Amino acid sequence: MELDAPNIGQLEKEYLNKVLESNFISTFGPYVNDFEEKFATRLHATSAVSTQSGTAALHVTLCELGIKASDEVIVPALTFVATANPVVYTGAHPVFVDVDLHTWNILPEEIEEAITPRTRAIIPVHFYGNPCAMDKIMNIAQKHDLYVIEDATESLGASFGGQYTGTFGDFGCFSFNGNKIITTGGGGMVLGKDHTQLEHIRFLVNQARDGSRGFFHPEIGFNYRMTNLEAGLGLAQLTRLDDFLEKKKGFNTLYRKELTPIAEIGFQAEYPCAESSWWFTGITVKEKMDAATLQQKLKEKNIPSRRVFMPLVEFPPYKEHKKREYTHSYEIYNRGLCLPSSTLNTSDDIYEVCKAIKEIFGKKY
Repeated sequence: MELDAPNIGQLEKEYLNKVLESNFISTFGPYVNDFEEKFATRLHATSAVSTQSGTAALHVTLCELGIKASDEVIVPALTFVATANPVVYTGAHPVFVDVDLHTWNILPEEIEEAITPRTRAIIPVHFYGNPCAMDKIMNIAQKHDLYVIEDATESLGASFGGQYTGTFGDFGCFSFNGNKIITTGGGGMVLGKDHTQLEHIRFLVNQARDGSRGFFHPEIGFNYRMTNLEAGLGLAQLTRLDDFLEKKKGFNTLYRKELTPIAEIGFQAEYPCAESSWWFTGITVKEKMDAATLQQKLKEKNIPSRRVFMPLVEFPPYKEHKKREYTHSYEIYNRGLCLPSSTLNTSDDIYEVCKAIKEIFGKKY
């Protein structure tokens, strides 16, 4: 049974062997462009630029939008730290707001309350693959003339109102870390609407090198390029995306069917017009047990699980940014637990997890 392990098979080995045989294993070779084009096509986007990580994708898009020192960027308090760190890389200030208790996503009404004359952008995070209320967020951004950078690192294949996450804002950023829905080992991707901006990002991630003038660098750039080797793995994984999404959705459905009768357990909810990728199936534990206790009891039964991310304002670099109570973020952290969701699992594995949880709560269903 696996918590979030990647699903690598024969197809991936075949693609990687082709890359190795071509001898183009670094940043040159045909697979990077091919992966970018196929990824953009899959999400009905204009074009895409690959990066070395999801963090790199977020950072370079903030730079492209001119986010700088003294600017403010609104970020949910409940997310992985990589959402906020790139804001600090630019010298800007992250402004943390609370999340919805049911969807675990950033609250639009709190976004509006947090806007000041210094606010330049919003980074909504589709938490664990669950789409944010993008209609409300985009309306707020338009009303206040703000940029939107979607942190879609966990939500590949998810949609809101029939439109894929990562395609609403000025930019959408994806991650292909080893535990994501598809993986390149590391790696990330940027989607955007403005061709000129995307081409400039492509320029920046390659150390801002002007190839027509040799090794000439007219701007400060970054070593954020994806390798041909990583892209080859990504191409193989992308062909399996629909199967991965179907499996994760099936696991989520099975968890809900088996565990919903237990009154002490709740589930992360979707907005009515949203369809999550269910990167992780997350539950909340109510009443007499917290997440840490349930995790320990599952561990004793050899079942892996993962705590929900700690609110970012708990970390020393971000404590000074704690301006609100973040009641929902703390409750979800204390009560939330991620269950085994790797596509390597089988339905029998999920039934085993459910059986263990039922035994822990002394239920017989």
